[in-house]
Amino acid sequence: MPTNWRLASRRKALRLRAATFQAVRRFFIDRDYLEVDTPQRIPAPAPESYIDAIPADGGFLQTSPELCMKRLLAAGYPRLFQICHCWREGERGRLHVPEFAMLEWYRAGTDYHGLMDECEALVQSVAQQVLHRQRLAYHGLDIDLASPWPRISVAEAFVRYAGMASDTALERGLFDEVMVQDIEPHLGVDKPGFLYDYPVERGALARRRADNASLAERFELYIGRLEMANGFSELRDPVEQAARFAQEEAYRRSAGKRPYPSPERFLAELGDMPPSGGIAFGLDRLVMLFAGAESIDDVVAFTPEEL
Repeated sequence: MPTNWRLASRRKALRLRAATFQAVRRFFIDRDYLEVDTPQRIPAPAPESYIDAIPADGGFLQTSPELCMKRLLAAGYPRLFQICHCWREGERGRLHVPEFAMLEWYRAGTDYHGLMDECEALVQSVAQQVLHRQRLAYHGLDIDLASPWPRISVAEAFVRYAGMASDTALERGLFDEVMVQDIEPHLGVDKPGFLYDYPVERGALARRRADNASLAERFELYIGRLEMANGFSELRDPVEQAARFAQEEAYRRSAGKRPYPSPERFLAELGDMPPSGGIAFGLDRLVMLFAGAESIDDVVAFTPEEL
């Protein structure tokens, strides 16, 4: 028996992981996407209230390749995807490791509805290639991947599952708590599902809806109650984006968090970006679903504690 029996025991999961990553690449290559490889140490991450970047030699390890990939969009590359490692400080648990595998893709000429369609097609394609079926068995759930996948707005979800308006939850500082405790347990149970149209206060880098400026064109995908992906119709207004960054940075500083420099080159080029959609998808969690794994530890080669 190998000395490191824990590592040896992951052989089946690591083969499944490799097959999943290969199927993801085939999906995007077949759709004429360009695979890119952007730097993982960057001078300035996008400031986000609840995500902390890890300092590295005067810069930061990326929490996402988003800013670099959008600069490529602005430079005229219409379809891009990347499978890369990202880092987030202090994230460790059943569903989190500080270093994890992320898939991101960006497409000019589409919006968040188009990305939801493409996300659905991606998971169906990869499941068929890897598992040879369109159903997942995960923690007692029988999840049907066949189209169409349900879509529910944030406002509707708050009323249906929490008996509260999303605006009220925001005003009382309860939005995130209600999401975790009352709404997420109902999402992606029988079929994968999309939660969309977030309040602009939770809009991140998403553009506002043209017909309702209080909402951002943002969605999240849930499968088996797990949050899998976060996508936007991309905000292209550098003035509004800078204001959102400043608001997030002010919150970070008020909470005693490490300050970030402003990503000035990204902001300078943002106005050149065409109307686009972009999405970040957690590949470790997709492998968890395919493997029926209890923990992310079961589907990575090494946990942080094993290094």
